[in-house]
Amino acid sequence: MKRGLLLLAALGLGACAPSPTTPDDGRVQVVTTVNMLSDLAAVIGGERVRVTGLMGPGVDPHLYKASAGDVRRLAGADLVLYGGLHLEGKMVDVLHALNTRTPSVALFETLPRDRLLGPAGAPDPHIWFDPTLWAGVARGAAKALTRVDPDGREVYAANLTRYLGELEELDRWTAAQFRTVPERQRVLVTAHDAFNYMARRYGVEVQGVQGISTVAEAGGQRVRALAAFLDERDIRAVFVESTVSPRTVEAVREAARARGHAVELGGSLYADAAGDPGTPEGTYLGMVRHNVTTIVEGLR
Repeated sequence: MKRGLLLLAALGLGACAPSPTTPDDGRVQVVTTVNMLSDLAAVIGGERVRVTGLMGPGVDPHLYKASAGDVRRLAGADLVLYGGLHLEGKMVDVLHALNTRTPSVALFETLPRDRLLGPAGAPDPHIWFDPTLWAGVARGAAKALTRVDPDGREVYAANLTRYLGELEELDRWTAAQFRTVPERQRVLVTAHDAFNYMARRYGVEVQGVQGISTVAEAGGQRVRALAAFLDERDIRAVFVESTVSPRTVEAVREAARARGHAVELGGSLYADAAGDPGTPEGTYLGMVRHNVTTIVEGLR
């Protein structure tokens, strides 16, 4: 917290109100971190909001550091929406410090603790691969927008209701897709441990080369253990991620080859960021559908 306040002070943002970072057109100025939240804010906010996202496609939020421009955008917002649960690990101090002057909501931290995976002090932040949890995040976003813009209450409520219906349909479709893969084959090996909520919801076993965060590199022991696992279970496909270097997954494939077990790349998944703006994969719904389709086809 103290480092965050010092950074704000160094940028001249510690005491006086910041000047707007975008033209004042009467819309609520929302700044988000990961681009899945940018999409969510735009869906719930509609024409009443202007959304500025700090992280685009291909950006790893675990490693992202806020620039001076980012801090100014955050301080100039009417509302800041971020994940929390240490997803934006290197921005924690800045985000917490801003909360004393700008309405800020760590949306993942509004979810019931008993629905989160991992230890109490360090729960897994990758909740978006369970649409039923993302529905809770959507409710939190609508509540936050209503709090800063009460006049938009009916718009936000209507957009939320429509979106919750789309999430229910996504959940049903995803479950049906995974049921087409024999249970023994539902094993997902990826670059890092980002798919545990999907695993719990849809009965998939997941193994990540790296842990929940990409900050720590995977060691040789982990690579060899995964290669042995692939060989023993006769798993023929592994997956890379759009925000993580493929070198660790390639190391696992090479170690498996050394054991006489050939493993193919099943495809690239969107883990910590959605795809390019303007594409289906640039939305939360499209990102999940892409991942499910890629995983199911790869495993089959």
